[in-house]
Amino acid sequence: MTGMPPSFPLPILGFAAWSGAGKTTLLTKLIPWLRARNLRVALIKHAHHDFDIDHPGKDSYALRQAGAGQVLIASRRRFAWMMEYEQETEPVLSTLVSRLDMSRLDLVLVEGFRHAHFPKIELHRAALNRPLLFPDDDSIVAVASDAPLPVAAPIPVLDLNDPPAIGVFALARLGLTSRLPTA
Repeated sequence: MTGMPPSFPLPILGFAAWSGAGKTTLLTKLIPWLRARNLRVALIKHAHHDFDIDHPGKDSYALRQAGAGQVLIASRRRFAWMMEYEQETEPVLSTLVSRLDMSRLDLVLVEGFRHAHFPKIELHRAALNRPLLFPDDDSIVAVASDAPLPVAAPIPVLDLNDPPAIGVFALARLGLTSRLPTA
């Protein structure tokens, strides 16, 4: 397993699970909760399939299809960078993180990259009937589940359906306790 270099300058936390467990659903609730605490959040998502953020009919799509190996689209509000790999290869998390503008961030969340070695919360949905990941991955720091686990866990077990509780755990784990809600 590869992961983050020990000197990585920002708190980083991943969310790992089998497909269909609700990683994106949780993150769409957790990110606004973190933003409400004035945290600047980046997200890196691993896709297991071909994906495209550009579409036929757009100039940038036509230019990439024409053979441009890298296309950067920029406007007054945002930019997107697309890079084609010469050969199919799995992305390396530390390389992707190094492309982020650290000066504009407080923390990095990662969806996927289940096999990379860095702190992660495992999401477990009982109905999927998939094995737990934490017994074979010592970088998992907690499990968020929608039901009691079938085995004892030596790490915290959180309620998958309680994003604020997961947020409180994440902030404490990342050393961002000053951002925790006050009672």
